[in-house]
Parts: sequence; structure tokens; C-alpha cells
Amino acid sequence: YPSSWLSDLLVGLIHPALRGLFVGFGAPAWVTGLLVDGVYLSTAWVVSVMLPPMAIFFPLFTLLEDFGYLPRVAFNLDELFRRSGAHGKQALTMSMGFGCNAAGVVSTRIIDSQRERLIAIITNNFSLCNGRWPTQILLASLFIGAAVPTAYAPIASIGAVLAIVLLGIGVMFASSWILSHTVLMGEVSTFHLELPPYRPPQFWRTLYTSLIDRTLIVLWRAVVFAAPAGAVIWLSCNLHIGGSSIAEHLIGWLNYPGWLMGLNGVILLAYILAIPANEIVMPTALMLTTLVVGGSGAEAGVLMEGGTAETFAILQQGGWTLMTAVCLMLFCLLHHPCSTTIYTIYKETHSLRWTLLSVLLPLGLGIITTILVAGVWRLFS
Repeated sequence: YPSSWLSDLLVGLIHPALRGLFVGFGAPAWVTGLLVDGVYLSTAWVVSVMLPPMAIFFPLFTLLEDFGYLPRVAFNLDELFRRSGAHGKQALTMSMGFGCNAAGVVSTRIIDSQRERLIAIITNNFSLCNGRWPTQILLASLFIGAAVPTAYAPIASIGAVLAIVLLGIGVMFASSWILSHTVLMGEVSTFHLELPPYRPPQFWRTLYTSLIDRTLIVLWRAVVFAAPAGAVIWLSCNLHIGGSSIAEHLIGWLNYPGWLMGLNGVILLAYILAIPANEIVMPTALMLTTLVVGGSGAEAGVLMEGGTAETFAILQQGGWTLMTAVCLMLFCLLHHPCSTTIYTIYKETHSLRWTLLSVLLPLGLGIITTILVAGVWRLFS
């Protein structure tokens, strides 16, 4: 799920060493749990999942930008985006969103029209970011692949993930059209672009731009939000009221709305607790599932991972089915942005109104879509 070598270092090596250090100094158990198993482990997980893909994606994206290829992409796609009321340059911000939605939002600065820039910002969340790719791939491999003959499992898994990506692009175009004909009505700006010549990229400038201006800044914002999230996750699992943890109470309250959406209380709580970073949604869901079923998995509040077979067994014990996986793949695409992206949207728009719309539009679509899919699924199953 995360990058193996970085996860082995941050989670497999440093985490137990840090835990041993706290225990060796006689720190209270709750301090060790809160700071090491909560704050540190959550942060380490986010870094191990985010950093390697971003360190590859952003330099390659910047190289294409310097090479002169990306302006031609925007030019060639302008007519398609214009029909949806958007701008051709949104193709570039959307592509950046596949690496990180927060970076995609920042990159909308290349769009001169304020109206079209807002459309690009609000709909950028429909690009599957780096934090959501592992969830899609994991669910497709475990459930979609298992639902077909073994020989066709890889094709089915890849096809399912590709279908989700294409659905996100389709929803982006549809949402752009609706926004441009309702709250963001206006004239589509004329796209004048002087195509730059193809040229060899400036390697060191590209490296600096991608690593400093994009990768590290975005990663730092994610870490700032992930650290307190780890503390909240640990506290919710270790503070008890009436004999049950806060997490167990919340799961019980969320089970019915989760059932309506084809999900469960564990998944909804995982998305609430893991709002700072999509990277920790599945580790949180696995940990909460283990907590609910009472298995001998990870300690309460400690994010966990496992092999494919172990993960599949835990999810099945938690009552996950093919319908759960399909609805979760849809909700993973159509749900609120992470807190890093939400904060970035507010910084870029300086507007609570547009920030709320950026959150509520995908979330509303996700809730409605999953309820409809689950309802139809139960009707014909």
C-alpha cells in the first residue's frame, strides 16, 4: 500500500525504535500512545505514501511543461473544455490534480479568467489524487478481481480503476457545465495562445521547481494536518465512555447512514477521522474494523497494514462485500477534498462561499450516487 522502502524505514524501523525510546525513558503509556502511535505514525504513513509518487510525478510534469508540450495539450483540448464552460488550461490543472489536488488548485493560477479559474478549483477534486490511487487499486484487486475468473482478474481490476478515473473526468465536465450555467454564469474567455517552441528542459531549474515549489510545500501542508489527525484517531479509540470507546460509539451512530450508502459506520468514521489526508483512510478503516470485530490485530488507535490475504480477511470479517467495495470506490472518487486541499482552496479564493461549495458539491454527489447504487444493487440481488 505505501512505498515499501520508505514504509519499512519510517513505520517498520523508526516507529518501534521511537516507541522503545519512550518506554525506556519511563514515559506514561498514554503519552507514548498519543505521540508515537498517534501523531508520529499517522505522519509517517502520509509521508511514506505521498512522497515517492510525488517525487516522480511532479518532476516529470514539470519537464513536460518546460519542454513545451503542455501548452499544446491545453490548446488542443480548449474546444472540449469550452463546450463545458471551462478553459483549455484546466486540462493542465486537472492533470496536476492526479498528483495532488492541493497542487492542482494552486496551479489554477495560470487561468486568467476568475470565473473559469473558480470552475477549475471547484472541480479539481474529481481528479484522483495520489492519496486515493492506492485505495482504488487495493479494492479493485481484492474484490473486483476476486469476482471474476482468475485468468481475467488483472484485466478486471485495471478496468475497474480506469472506469473510476474516466467517471471522474466525466463528472468534472458535467459539473463544469452546470457551474458555468448556474452560480458561475458568464462569457467563456477567448483562448489566445502563442505556442512556445519545443526546447530542451532546464534540468536543475526543473528539479528545484518540482521538489521545492510543489513536492515539499504540498507534503509539508499534508504533514501539518496529518499530525493532529493521528492524535484524534488515537484518542477516539482509547478514550472510553460507558465501557465503549468514542470510536465504537461513533461507528454505531454512523452504521445506518453507512448502510444506506452501501458502506458501514467504520468507513464513514474513517473518512471523518482521516480528512487531513486520504492516504490514511484505509489504514484507519482496517484498524477500526479490527477494533469492532475484536480480532487480534493492531492496538487500539494504531494505524495498520497487512498483506493482501490478511487485509482481505479483516475486511471480510467486518462484513465488506463486493457492493461495499464498489460503493467505496465511487465514494473515494466523489467525496469532500482533504483538509490540505480545503485549506489551499480557501487561501486561493479568499472566500468561504467557494470553499464550502468545493466541499459540498463532491460530497453531495458521493452520498447521492452511493445511495442510488446500493439501492439498485439490493433491488436486483
